[in-house]
Amino acid sequence: MLSPAALARTSAFQFRDFRLFTLGRLMATLAMQMQGVAVGWQVYALTGSALDLGYVGLVQFLPALLLAPITGHVADRFDRKRIMMLAQATLALGSALLLTMTLSGAPSKLAIYAVLALVGTARAFVQPTGSALMPNLIPAEQLPSAVAWGSSTFQLAIIVGPALGGLLYSAGDATRVYGIALVAHLTTLAMLVPVRPRARDQAPPKRDLVAGLRFVFAQPVILGAISLDLFAVLFGGAVALMPAFARDVLHTGPEGMGLLRSAPAVGALTVGLVLANRPLRRHAGRTMYACVALFGLATVAFGLSRNFTLSLCALAITGAADMVSVFVRQSLVQLRTPDAMRGRVSAVNSVFIGASNELGEFESGLTAAWLGLTPAVIAGGVGTIVIVALWTVLFPALREVDRLDARA
Repeated sequence: MLSPAALARTSAFQFRDFRLFTLGRLMATLAMQMQGVAVGWQVYALTGSALDLGYVGLVQFLPALLLAPITGHVADRFDRKRIMMLAQATLALGSALLLTMTLSGAPSKLAIYAVLALVGTARAFVQPTGSALMPNLIPAEQLPSAVAWGSSTFQLAIIVGPALGGLLYSAGDATRVYGIALVAHLTTLAMLVPVRPRARDQAPPKRDLVAGLRFVFAQPVILGAISLDLFAVLFGGAVALMPAFARDVLHTGPEGMGLLRSAPAVGALTVGLVLANRPLRRHAGRTMYACVALFGLATVAFGLSRNFTLSLCALAITGAADMVSVFVRQSLVQLRTPDAMRGRVSAVNSVFIGASNELGEFESGLTAAWLGLTPAVIAGGVGTIVIVALWTVLFPALREVDRLDARA
């Protein structure tokens, strides 16, 4: 593992490309996080339904699920930079449509869902392609540090984006948020133009669409890592319920919701910066299990809290714990996957991540509609802890992973 100073000693050409790529993803994530706050508050204001908040996640997840065999294959066969640019242009179109609908009057929830489905389609290509492209911009020996820095940048956007989105929404309406998100997406598109990835391995056979799925299921360590993240966040995530929690439980407005959405990223960024400078060297598997269990405990604490400050602290702990899990999972996936298969394996990984996030939002909304807000969050945290206990038995190979840079 190399320090940031060693990372900076990479050739100026490679470092420039990596920096532009990372800054571009920062801007895109910032836009999506701002937009997510506006959409969530807008939908809840229109319907007052926790279940409708769940549908916000579901309509963005379904494209990733349906297109998974295609997106990874496309990322491995075609120009990854060009795919990223086309997907980024589509994300900009989504922000433009949300802006136009809001300017024309109160949009219907079905119209919002339709635009979110378009956004979900673009993200279905962005996630596997971006993950597969990064190793083509940085030497392999520097990849773990690059993962940590990239994840820290991502968390910075998750801190600033929701808080800024909430402030802008409370100062007016969603139009300001969507307008700035549109500018951010267009900026990302411009940053991708000069990036020049290095040559890749030979493209896969045209018919080999499910090789990524076969590869993941043949690797117990990778399968265990990404499925643990899937089920832990699927049950333990409470992001979809933030508008309802902010208004009905903690009695705050859009700006308070923005801070709640930012709190996990504060914890994640703090841990990410530590990992970037002092990477995890030993006992990676056991550390991952422990941190996912901590994620579940902190989720329970958030569900029980009625104090805004205590809720922020609990959410920050969930982010800190999740960052360790992300670092271990991403490093294992990137380092143990051949370059020619990274797109397809990243597509599988993206479906798992999307299921844990967007499908988790639907699960949270559905559970809250059945049980109520607080019981739904507490049950999710307990479910995460149960998953950790089961996975330690089902995936002993992951538990025994010691060094991340050791080959399988």
